[in-house]
This record gives sequence, C-alpha cells and structure tokens, in this order.
Amino acid sequence: MPTLLSLRLAAALALSSTLLAAPAMAQHEARPVQGLSTKTWTPDNGNGTFTNPLFYDEFSDPDMIRVGDYFYLTGTTMHAMPGLPVLRSKDLVNWEFMSYASPKLDLGPQFRLEDGKTIYGQGIWAPSFRFHDGTFYIFTNINKRGTQVFTATDPKGPWTHREMKRSLHDLSVLFDDDGKVYVVWDHQEMKMAQLNADLTDVVPGTEKVIFAKDQGMGEGAHLLKIDGKYYILSANYAGGFRMPAARADHPFGPWEVNWSISTNEGFGLAQGNRLKKNTPPFEVAAGDPKRHDATAIHQGGIILTPAGEWWGYSMMDYNSVGRLLSLSPVTWKDGWPYFGLPGNLGRNPRTWVKPKTVEPKTAGPQPAAEEIRVPFERSDDFSGAALKPVWQWNHVPVDGKWSLAERPGYLRLHALPAKSFWEAKNSLTQRAIGPKSSPTVALDVTGLKEGDVAGLALLNLPYATLGVEKTAGGLSIALFDQARNAAKRVPVKLDAGAARVWLRADADFLTEKARFSYSVDGRHFVPLGDEFTMVFQLVTFQGVRYALFNYNTAGTEGGVADFDSIDVYQPYPHGLMRAIPVGKSITLTSFGAKTGLHAGGGRLSSGAPSRFAVQDMKLGRVALRAGRQYLTVNADGAVSLADGVPGEAQSFQWIETPTGELVLMSIANNRFLRVDAASRRIAVDSPGPLTESGDGTRFIWAR
Repeated sequence: MPTLLSLRLAAALALSSTLLAAPAMAQHEARPVQGLSTKTWTPDNGNGTFTNPLFYDEFSDPDMIRVGDYFYLTGTTMHAMPGLPVLRSKDLVNWEFMSYASPKLDLGPQFRLEDGKTIYGQGIWAPSFRFHDGTFYIFTNINKRGTQVFTATDPKGPWTHREMKRSLHDLSVLFDDDGKVYVVWDHQEMKMAQLNADLTDVVPGTEKVIFAKDQGMGEGAHLLKIDGKYYILSANYAGGFRMPAARADHPFGPWEVNWSISTNEGFGLAQGNRLKKNTPPFEVAAGDPKRHDATAIHQGGIILTPAGEWWGYSMMDYNSVGRLLSLSPVTWKDGWPYFGLPGNLGRNPRTWVKPKTVEPKTAGPQPAAEEIRVPFERSDDFSGAALKPVWQWNHVPVDGKWSLAERPGYLRLHALPAKSFWEAKNSLTQRAIGPKSSPTVALDVTGLKEGDVAGLALLNLPYATLGVEKTAGGLSIALFDQARNAAKRVPVKLDAGAARVWLRADADFLTEKARFSYSVDGRHFVPLGDEFTMVFQLVTFQGVRYALFNYNTAGTEGGVADFDSIDVYQPYPHGLMRAIPVGKSITLTSFGAKTGLHAGGGRLSSGAPSRFAVQDMKLGRVALRAGRQYLTVNADGAVSLADGVPGEAQSFQWIETPTGELVLMSIANNRFLRVDAASRRIAVDSPGPLTESGDGTRFIWAR
C-alpha cells in the first residue's frame, strides 16, 4: 500500500502538468506585492451548485437556526477573542458576518496570558444556538466555569452575557411547544433535564441519564423536535468518526438509537500529520491513508429550508487547516434523517446543487439567485477605524498596547515582555485558509527597540515565526521552527531612508508544508530556512492561524511594530481548482495508473485512455461522448457506450476531491464511476472515493 506522502506527491505531480489556473505555490516567492488580494474562497460555483467546505478556514462545532427566511450560524472559537461569530445566510451557501456574541471574555489571569497561565485549547466551545420569543440565545461551554449564556434581540447585537449555575458539557437546548425548556448534555452517557424559567439551572428532580455508554451515542448533541418527535444528533469517535442519531416520543425517552446517519465521509481526504508528542522534543507522525474515518464529517445537525428541503451541516477534520464546515442534502428514510442522496445514504457529494430555499413562482419573474458573498475580508491595509471582523486576538488583548489610531493607516503593536511567541500578548490572528494561501506582511521596523522581535507567525503547536529582531548589533530576519527547535538568522541592513520589511509564508494545506521568505523592497523575495511541517493537534484545538506579533525578549516593554498591511493571496479561491472543460475533448486516466477509460469498437474498457467530448448538462453535470456514443449507466450499475440523446443515465456530477483529482457521480443512482484495478470492470458502484486513493474512483483528466 502506498504511503500518504507518496500519494500526495503523485497527486501533485499529476496536477502540476495539467493545472491551468495559477502558478505553483513555490513560484509565489517571486511574486511582488502589487496591491491587496481580494479573491477568497467561495463555495458557490456560480452555476447553481456549491462545493464543500462552506468556508476553507476553521469553523468547528457548528450550530444553526432558521428565523424566517434567514439562517444563522455560530461555532467554537476557543481562546480567540472576540468569540462566537454570528453569520447569516439566505441560501446556506453564501454567508455574511453579523457580530461576535462575545467581544471579550476575561475570566482570570489565564485568559490574559498572565502568571505563566494560558487557555490554549480552552475557552468557548460547542455552542448551542437557539431563537425563542423574539430572542436569540447562545449557550456555550467554558472550561472550569458554568455554562455561559449570550442573548440578543438583534443578531447584530448588542449581546448580553451571564453564567449558569453549573457546567453542561456539549449541551443542546430545546424550547418546546408547551413552554418547557429541555437540555441534553454530556458524552455517550447523555443526560436530559428541564431548565428553570430563568435558564440558570436544571429543575430539581428532572435530571435523567437517557443513554448508556454502550448505546452508541457520543457528544456534541443537537436536540430537535420534528413533527412531534424528538431527535438528538451527535458525534461519536468510538469505532471512527460517525454521526449517531436517536429519536423518541418524549424528551425523557425511551430513546431509539440509529448507529450512524453519516459514516466515513471525508471526500477522499486522507489523514494528515498528527502530533504524537505535544511537548519538546515534538513528535510528528504522518497520517494513515487506510483510516477512512479519520477525517470524516461528524459533529453537526439538520435544518429545514422555507421551501421544505432538509439539509445537514457538519464539521470534518481537514488536517492542519483545522475543522471545516460542510453542507449535505438530507434524505429521510424510515423516519431517520440520513446525510446523502437516495441510493447512497450516509455519504455526501462534495459538489451538489444549491439548496432550494424559496418555492419557485408558477408564473412571472422568478426569485433571483442569492448574491455570491463571503463573511470575511482577509487582506487588510489597516486604514479603518476598527479591526475587520476576520481578526481575533490570541487571548485577551492588553488595551492601550495596540492601536489603529496612533499612526493612522497602520496597526501598531507595542512590545510587551515574553519569553517566546507562545506567551506573547497582543498577537493578532486570523484563521489560515486553504487549500493554499500566502500571507505577506509589510512591516515598518523604525520603532523597534533592542530585544524586540516582530513579524508573521503560523500559530499552532508546533508554531513557526518569521520576524525582525532588533539587537545591539542591528536588525536580523529570524525564522524559528518550534518543531525542530531551530532558528535561522540573516542580518539585514535597509537602504538609507528605508523602513519596511516584507515577510511571507507560502502555506500548502494539501501537502501540509510551509515555506518562508522575506524582502526589503517588496519585489524580490528571498527564501529562508527549511520547509515547516504543519500538523493538526488537540492542544490548541484549532488549525493553523496567521498571526501578527511583537514582543520583547529582554524582560521589559520595548518599542512598537507598525504593520502597514497584510495581503492574503489565494491561488484556488473556488470549489474547482480547474474549470469544467465544457466543449473540449479530454482523456481520463485512472489515478496512479497509465490506463483509463478506453472507447473502441462501440465498447468501453480499461486501457489506453481515449478522448471524450465534454458536453454541458447544466448544474455542473456533464455527458461524455466518444464519437456518437455516450458513457451510459445501465440499470444494474454497469457502464457502457450507447447512442441517443444524453439524459439522466448519461449525466455525471463533475466533482474534485480536496487534492484535485476528478470523481464522477452518476445522476442515475448517486454512485461514483469506478474502474476496478484487478478485474478492470467499469461500473458506477462506489459510495465515494476512499482516503488511500486505491479504489479506482479517481481520474486525472487532460486535454
């Protein structure tokens, strides 16, 4: 069995010869700074379809509600502040930022990085979002504190904040039709109780264990009432990531459990690097491509659109970029809401038709499609009066030690004493975005004092920093790789009158490697140091974050670092890395092989790849024609060539895996085209691509 690294290298080599969209990340070092990049990931393909994830940056532990025609969403933010972002959408695909429910959470020295204490991997997590009687509610966990409750009458805020009398782990709240309020919480051995009228505690005598540990339920509960029945959706890692569900006629049961309504759906993304030892010297282990469940979607829920469609939302571990949010059509069967489509329940197409949120009119002008929008602008010239919503502080910021006004047009960070970047206060962060991105920082170093180090970091564990150090001997560009405990310094002398240094990180979240470079003129970038290996770990419980920092290593307050801008360049901001070659002729070669789909003598076989004309079937679907015949799915799932006008049996959803290979899902049975490597049989019988890439579903297409 090939290793994960060999598979990724093979994929990269195959794609490098065919990708037409953007230059390879390694070439970005030569890319000069020419204004701020505005293109950023959108799941909306502009043709009536979307491609998961909804955001290619971390959005974990999601919870969603619908109020009227709008959907509202929030999720975990851990130690980052402000926390609990509230987003709004009309179509579940295009989202806009509303507010942060928790502008600042200061509950002790550990929240402020004081006395050697931190809240890395703690803070705000697993929120429950609800709306009742004109009020929005967010119930959320805080480590070693009671459950926090945030309320507002407008999703834009202001939000009020109070604390419950006890902590309810991974809770979900339900405002029932009879005026009672129920809460479910805990891991595997879940508990149910009624909340009191002021939502400060459970009603005495109502707490009950509703599941035994061996019944298959997990944590991250989502409690719903649908057509008079109560449902709990949860996430369980016992036996691999999956989504169990339960239903009952009464909140206190008896409950019936469905072991999984979604299993092993990771869109073919293999497990990436994991941290085996989270203290120095660090141990990083390569992922296991045989682990089909390691990146599978799990924690999430379901929601009903105004047009009557059910959709599922859930997070999956997307390796070092963090936990990302995905959207799935829901199919009800035997009273259970399965993620996926008929004939392929429990699996989820990465690309599919956008949700129907408004019933079409029978006559007259039809409702306009929702405008393509994204919740955050990532590049920033710091010209505004306030920080853009994309920014979050690492722990509680120190007011008065950062400013957008002291030098207008710049973010000024005052250097506070710290032993390392990990302990540095006032580090300003934003979530890294995939599949590849390059943040470039323009830094004015005039105000640095001896002992200061300021620059750009990849905040993670291990972390990496690329900074400018000021010593008695002058300025140096310094790269520190915490995983290797290795530093590399290059003395730098600026020209007379020059004050700026540009710092860049080229981050590839498919290979999980980052390269660093710097420039003294904004045009010519010089590589520095070795590749940095990025990992996913559960110490910070976050993916990689881009951070701007300034701290002083001499144990005193230092000078100031003035950040003029950050440019976040993304070469692949759309769901498809390569546009569908409609109207073109292509070959389809099986991934990792020299053979592919061969058409000859009116028969389809596995052999030397033949050319197929790509015909547009709308909604991101294609028909593939060889001569006058079309690739056709028969009733038994076998695939052949047939004459005639293309229809459903000839239509395939064009889908890319996260690493860019092509998979084709038949519209006839919602299964994927597969070439069996041993028998060379061609059929539409696969539920979806496997993580180790050896199941015959992946193709490399070339013109």
